[in-house]
Amino acid sequence: MPSPERTPDGRWIVVNGRRWRATDPEIPEEIRDELQRHLGRARSAVRTSRDAGDEEAVKAARHRVDAAKRGLGERGDPWWEQDSATRERRWRAAIEALAER
Repeated sequence: MPSPERTPDGRWIVVNGRRWRATDPEIPEEIRDELQRHLGRARSAVRTSRDAGDEEAVKAARHRVDAAKRGLGERGDPWWEQDSATRERRWRAAIEALAER
């Protein structure tokens, strides 16, 4: 699968003409992969829970989606406005929070 188009500043990807915040490029590859695995599992849990009609499970899964996306830098304060230490604290906190769930 080809990489999505990026804006010249690298902060955004463009998919079907819509701009989305890019993943923080400073995240080490193994951490990024782990957060993306959490994100995929959480998105799957949203679908499964929604299909089962379990609103509490949907809510919990959406919280996991949000935690993974924040860890990746795709939500919350823009990663390009943060120093390296803050960025590392962000993804470490996400990994810890997702490991507890």
